[in-house]
Amino acid sequence: MPRKTKIAAVFALVSLATAAATAQTTQSPQEKQQVLWQKLETSITEVDRNLDGVLGVAILDLTDGHKYLLHANDVFPQASSIKICVLAELYREAQQGKLKLTDLYTVNAADLVPDSDIMGGLTPGVTRITLRDLATMMVAVSDNSATNVLIDRVGMENVNAFLDSLSLTHTRLRRKMMDLKAATEGRENVSTPAEMMALLEALYRGRVLNKEMTDDFFKVLSTHKDSWIPRDLPDDLKIANKPGALEGVRNDSGVIFVEKRPYILCVMTTYLRRERDGEEAISNISLEAWRMFDRIARASEYGRVISPGNSRR
Repeated sequence: MPRKTKIAAVFALVSLATAAATAQTTQSPQEKQQVLWQKLETSITEVDRNLDGVLGVAILDLTDGHKYLLHANDVFPQASSIKICVLAELYREAQQGKLKLTDLYTVNAADLVPDSDIMGGLTPGVTRITLRDLATMMVAVSDNSATNVLIDRVGMENVNAFLDSLSLTHTRLRRKMMDLKAATEGRENVSTPAEMMALLEALYRGRVLNKEMTDDFFKVLSTHKDSWIPRDLPDDLKIANKPGALEGVRNDSGVIFVEKRPYILCVMTTYLRRERDGEEAISNISLEAWRMFDRIARASEYGRVISPGNSRR
């Protein structure tokens, strides 16, 4: 073979090898984002390793459907997080015309139970409030008396039938708030991270309620409250969530409305040696998840992140 022909052949082989190597190493935008998901998983694994208790997590990207699941099918006590289910059934029955959110309830002293900071301060037999007001009290300050009134109004069996209709068979409302006798008998309100995530997704995507009802549902659920998902996140970020707390238990589940990249986060903990550790675990996971979704939301397909007011080239 002539020398020039040999040189040309060598160059051709080198070019082909370089092209093949480039094809193998070039990452698509989705592959680049997968790296971020892997780093998030590493962070959550570290939280799980350091937590003296049991942790379950479910995260859903509402834009592309990507999920992260850790012990997501394990059943956890829900405490006040079960109130998301009560709220959903209230709005479903209102949409069906079985009740109106503007229906009035007259405060009754017989309905009062502990941890009812608002209801306990109202005047029995005189004060009248709407069902939607009760729902706001149930979400914003986790008022237990307001919750029990709503459970009576919608029916515990109807809440569970609604959950069955969504194939959420491990999510159960089994007792009213502060019913310690029922709790000691094993009738606990329970769910799994995966099922609570599925419930919130069905509500978010309009599979349960029409647009008007869906919007108002999330407006009530996003009422400001002291909780762990929002604790370290921006104050102006809309977050529709409901925390729950019992001895040895801390939970928080909700939709985080990051612009252009909303997501669902459900974090559940139980068997905690210290409840504060569970609260910090939820907040730490929430912060790491938000940092990832916020970065993806503001980035180009190549990963350049542009912040408001940033004019650097």
